[in-house]
Amino acid sequence: MRLLLVEDDERVAAALAAVLRKHGLSVTHARNGEEALRALLPEPGPAYDVVLLDLGLPDQDGFEVCSRIRRQAAIPVIMVTARADVRSRIHGLNLGADDYVVKPYDTGELLARIHAVARRHTQEAAEALPAAQDPVLRPQPGALWLGPVSVELPTRRVTVEGEDIALTRKEFDLLALLAQRPGVVFRREQIISEVWRTSWEGTGRTLEVHVASLRSKLRLPALIETVRGVGYRLVVPA
Repeated sequence: MRLLLVEDDERVAAALAAVLRKHGLSVTHARNGEEALRALLPEPGPAYDVVLLDLGLPDQDGFEVCSRIRRQAAIPVIMVTARADVRSRIHGLNLGADDYVVKPYDTGELLARIHAVARRHTQEAAEALPAAQDPVLRPQPGALWLGPVSVELPTRRVTVEGEDIALTRKEFDLLALLAQRPGVVFRREQIISEVWRTSWEGTGRTLEVHVASLRSKLRLPALIETVRGVGYRLVVPA
């Protein structure tokens, strides 16, 4: 996942970028609003999945930057600011921000919010794509294609090279979570929270068992990669 961090404080930006990179994100730092807007230009700028936008920028107010981003690019924006009053939150969301996080924040919660807005954006973009013309090759609405693996979210159907694979409810939920953001590292705590709806304590072994079971049933051991000390990510086969 590529993330644009818009933050004028060098020390804050360096510390946050280090944490985000540790969790598998690619981070580009913009120090003011104009630098951020230039980075989001279609040519020759790179594409980003999420923008983390501080409001206290030296050249212009972050609210104005958010408004200009909305006119320029369809990209999730999370405002990260010390402004905790309700009016600021409402104003930011009305301008098009996808989320609003108040400093000081918990890093784990920030990571969860980043992944959440990115997933919503990916799903909305997929639903907006026109269906393929060939009815035989056309995937079902909400289907994810991962090399030989197809994951159909609405019907909870999984196939490998056209062969149906029987998964338990939690096995499917785990695969669907990873499959919606291929290449993104999901922390163990985040997976437990989203799939099992509980905390990490006492559930770690359950997660390991389900990952092992998925690798075996799909006959693709390398599909789900263990990121030591962090969690798991899905690697799409060539």
